[in-house]
Amino acid sequence: MKKIQPIQMIGTQRSGTNLFRVMLNQLSEIAAPHPPHILQRFFPLLELYGCLLKKENFHRLAKDVSRLVEYNPVQWENVELNIDEIIDNCESNSLEALFYALYDKYAKSNDSDIWICKSMANVNFFNQLENANRQPLYIYLYRDGRDVACSFKKAIVGEKHIYHLAKKWKEDQEKCLALRAQLPANRFILISYEELIQDAGKVMERVCKFIGVEFKLEIFDYHQSKESKATASAGEMWGNVAKPVMNNNFNKYRKQLSREEILIFEHAAGDVLKELGYKLDYPEIASTYLLSEKQIAQFDKENDKLKEAAKQSIDPEGQERRKMQDSLLQSIKNQLFEKQMHKVG
Repeated sequence: MKKIQPIQMIGTQRSGTNLFRVMLNQLSEIAAPHPPHILQRFFPLLELYGCLLKKENFHRLAKDVSRLVEYNPVQWENVELNIDEIIDNCESNSLEALFYALYDKYAKSNDSDIWICKSMANVNFFNQLENANRQPLYIYLYRDGRDVACSFKKAIVGEKHIYHLAKKWKEDQEKCLALRAQLPANRFILISYEELIQDAGKVMERVCKFIGVEFKLEIFDYHQSKESKATASAGEMWGNVAKPVMNNNFNKYRKQLSREEILIFEHAAGDVLKELGYKLDYPEIASTYLLSEKQIAQFDKENDKLKEAAKQSIDPEGQERRKMQDSLLQSIKNQLFEKQMHKVG
């Protein structure tokens, strides 16, 4: 049997990653489900499970992670998660082994020999992914950070003040570029969102060659697929995946951000913008632009208020879908804390 090839997408959300995912999901060789963010959500909880070499502790973790997948806002299709089967397919008693086993199960259930994980934050778990000895391929999809900021300002997730958006975007890109330096060229590819939407055929041919699959025009029928429609219906911020490629969806920040906001972004992240090939609107001013500690403290307060307001503005259907996963995670945390307190008592 052909060994399943894992692929990890990295970068920053709101960079066309769902578009890219559903495009590749059109190919029969590739399974690209909507991500439940397994590593990001469970690594902070691992200590509460105790030693994972103990059968009961690892079984509990496997059960909790599987429930997270089952509660995902966009359901994983054609897969039934049997805990004992998942554990049997783990190469070690670790969260990363569970991560690989669950995605492998999804690929097999969908008759695919390649899977793609769109949990962009997994760039933070590079060492764990590599230690599993699976040698995933990495696709780094990046977008002009100023447009990313515009998108995040309207989304229910993420930072909201332009200063915090710039700092987070810069941090994400620096991690991805650092990872690139650690990997051989045949395991890492960079894709610009702007290039993707303006010359999708050329870009997707290059991506398919990198992955090792045949490029097919059916990629561009993604917006009619069941996966795209399910993703779009799960929340307003994913609505565009049910539409054809919008090839003019760039440089929107010039209309949506104020001059001051562009200056703040370019001051905070201009070096990375330039490294990725983007031109600064105010190169001379941005390099000498200064922010006081008092200003930054005020930005912090504004960011917190904006994030809270974004949570309240979520569409009812999307809120209900997210509530299920959030409630599950909170329940898991409470149970684990109670278990720890019982041991101490």
